[in-house]
Amino acid sequence: MIRQFFNLFITAFFSIMQAEVILPPDSIENWEIILDDEIWIGWKNIDEFDWCRTKSTLDAPIADIRRIIEDKANYPNVFKRVESAIIITDEIVYIALDMPFPFSGRDYVVKYIQQHTDDDFIYRFHAVIHPEVPLYSKYVRLNHASGEWRLRPLDAMQTEITYTWNGELLGDFPDWALTRAWKQQGLEVITWLKEAVE
Repeated sequence: MIRQFFNLFITAFFSIMQAEVILPPDSIENWEIILDDEIWIGWKNIDEFDWCRTKSTLDAPIADIRRIIEDKANYPNVFKRVESAIIITDEIVYIALDMPFPFSGRDYVVKYIQQHTDDDFIYRFHAVIHPEVPLYSKYVRLNHASGEWRLRPLDAMQTEITYTWNGELLGDFPDWALTRAWKQQGLEVITWLKEAVE
């Protein structure tokens, strides 16, 4: 009983501590542009983190995209780089990612918070520590994982998607390859989401 209480306390403490992550503003002004096409991708250093953002318009109603984003257990079937998505609680999810050879996979535990402001549906997430998810030697744990999906309906059949994430990759990933990795991730998440709604 004491151990369960202690684990709950530690989880709550670290969740509160890590909830302080402040995401960049919604605009894309003053970002370093990596790609400016049908899919826009950029990055920006704020305080100690490199933030990445990808933006595009999908020909799909917002309700269809919301269903995909909210079905986290199905992420491995949508986002090909996701090896595993395990629902820990209604809000907390463990996600393991495959990385290209020769790099180790990455994993993280995040808490999702859903918001609805004006016309936007926002799915914000930030890293937490949970006693049911140990560290795995096969993966590099991304302890600062955070970001958001922002969905905005443009009309009944078009939705603007903005995905923002902390670009920190840790481990043995070289700094010179970061912008290439961020571009790849930005392209992949939008492309795979587009394929899922077609």
